[in-house]
Amino acid sequence: MAERSGAKLSWMLVVASLLFLVLLLYVMFVGYLPAKQRMAGLERELRQLYRHEAELQLKLQAQEQGQTQRERQLATLAAERAALAKRVEALERELAAARGRR
Repeated sequence: MAERSGAKLSWMLVVASLLFLVLLLYVMFVGYLPAKQRMAGLERELRQLYRHEAELQLKLQAQEQGQTQRERQLATLAAERAALAKRVEALERELAAARGRR
């Protein structure tokens, strides 16, 4: 009888080992590998997004520099306009004074 229970135990051990192997293979090939491939795809997509973000940052920086330059030019032109307006006023006063002396 001891032989019989040992044989039954060894068959149960073989069946349990096979079930464990099937479960392990299922987890590895059905669960792990597709998840790993998906993760690699997401990493590629993330790298592309980082590159795109860097390009956009460069464009933004160029636009900001252009805007700063335009603001400087506008301030310079406004100062020149104010100086010219003062000069025109001074010349108009001189002209009025010259006409008044006649």
